[in-house]
Amino acid sequence: MSFGRDRQIRHYCEFLIAFVLLLFFSGMWAYSQQASIVRDLFLEHDRAVVTSLLEQGISEDVIARAITNTSGTEVGTELLTRIGITSHTAIKFFPFITDLQQQTGLFMMIAWVVLTGMLFTGTFLFFRKREQLYRQATQVILHFIQGDFSHHLTQANEGAIFQFFASVDQLATILQSKNDTQEKAKEFLKNTISDISHQLKTPLTALSMYHEIISDEPENVETVREYSEKTGLAINRMDILIQSMLKITRLDAGSIDFEKERCYVADLIARSIRELIIRAEREGKKILTDGSTEEMIFCDVGWTSEAIGNIVKNALDHTEAGGEIHISWEHSPIMLRVYISDNGSGIAPEDIHHIFKRFYRSKKSLDTQGIGLGLPLAKSIIGGQDGIISVQSSLNKGTMFTLSFLTEL
Repeated sequence: MSFGRDRQIRHYCEFLIAFVLLLFFSGMWAYSQQASIVRDLFLEHDRAVVTSLLEQGISEDVIARAITNTSGTEVGTELLTRIGITSHTAIKFFPFITDLQQQTGLFMMIAWVVLTGMLFTGTFLFFRKREQLYRQATQVILHFIQGDFSHHLTQANEGAIFQFFASVDQLATILQSKNDTQEKAKEFLKNTISDISHQLKTPLTALSMYHEIISDEPENVETVREYSEKTGLAINRMDILIQSMLKITRLDAGSIDFEKERCYVADLIARSIRELIIRAEREGKKILTDGSTEEMIFCDVGWTSEAIGNIVKNALDHTEAGGEIHISWEHSPIMLRVYISDNGSGIAPEDIHHIFKRFYRSKKSLDTQGIGLGLPLAKSIIGGQDGIISVQSSLNKGTMFTLSFLTEL
């Protein structure tokens, strides 16, 4: 039975068992004492009778036979009746029985007071400890209700009540986790809205200004064309910003289900840099790849190609004309690693720990058009597939990103 594991209940049960044993042995002792008292009273009565008979000259032999006789006769009964001693005679006329009643009554009263006191004392102590336990539990639960989860219910003992306390504590831990998650979600939403508002402010201001210029000079074809193009660029920048924020928000919220599959690394890299090769050629830069065409990777092709593309785009943004971006890969028993390196401007030591933060842009950055979401998005994509992204860089020498993916087991 589970209540037997509760130390307080177990101690109380042990107390009750001890009390019952004490009651039993007390009864046995009282029985023994009662027999002794009855014997003494009968001896006193017999002594008084014998003394009276001797004083009246009755022989000792006759008295001895009378005292040891165990059977009565009608003659004896008639004599007792004539002197007023019958079964209907009041107890008070039997002094030795009255004495017995008094002594027995006193003993029973004392025994009842002592045993009852012991029983009530033990029970009181048990319920007082129980009440203290319940009060402590009530206070802790009230703290839980108020959102304070720094307190914990007593779980030092075994038993049903402590199992219940453990379950309540687990429930409180779950509630605390949910509260923390909700608070983080609120803070995340607040920061996201603040970031989007801040990032949209510049292109919206530019759009407003372009609209004013076009409205003021509608007849000037060149002006209209120039600022229409600028308007298109601003709208495109806003679209990229919004799409990137939506993607990174969904990734951080865990609402993206990556559809992993096996594919060739070479095909994945080719898909990632297809459009960037044209840009590299236009800017006088090179994108070089090196790796076995037989190596395979287990990942979500669409999302992973976007992550690699963002890293290569970042490399192009920070590499001057004539620079090179190298993409290579290698396979180990448990990992497949993709290396993306460049010989560009590198990352300053004070910036390298911040490059994966949203909208972070170094003061020394060569990129004046970026919005600072490419690398954070890449990290969220790689991390969401249980991968790891790391970076090494030397200022004015170049940067290397390492993407590590677990081999499919």
